[in-house]
Amino acid sequence: MRMRLKTLRVLVCPRDRRRGVLVAGAIRVPCALGRAGGRLKWREGDGATPLGVFGLRRVHYRADRIARPRAGLALRRIRSGDWWCDLPDDFAYNRLVTHRPPPAGSQEWLTREDRLYDIIVEIGYNDRPVVRSRGSGIFWHVVRPGFTPTAGCVATTLEAMQRILPMVGPRTRIRIG
Repeated sequence: MRMRLKTLRVLVCPRDRRRGVLVAGAIRVPCALGRAGGRLKWREGDGATPLGVFGLRRVHYRADRIARPRAGLALRRIRSGDWWCDLPDDFAYNRLVTHRPPPAGSQEWLTREDRLYDIIVEIGYNDRPVVRSRGSGIFWHVVRPGFTPTAGCVATTLEAMQRILPMVGPRTRIRIG
């Protein structure tokens, strides 16, 4: 059995809080953070990457684009029609929805064209319990070219994700800040 990491650390860059370094044991990789930087998250859509310690829930991946990732977390194929609810008034707020189309105003489709969600890891932010309007859909996902900021997620290269995911498990935590 492979050794599982207890903690992934995201060190926020003091000069540009929209960037950081993800540390996984001896591995250190650059990462992009939210457009408002790493800070306390107060509301939906604020662009902040939340500071704190969070669990890692599941790995979702695009089987039509990449091979099944090696990971110590539960794996789930992303299907056409999957979306993440970011509407605070919806009963499914901050949850994966697979059984109905999104109401007007939700843009968090998991089948993106830009490849950012070829692999996503759910970060357990605001999910146990869910607090309306506190923020939703905080993921570890694939970074944009140039490491431009995210909407509040942590993003690394696909290669870094594929290298680190086999070392994480259900007890691994991510410490941001």
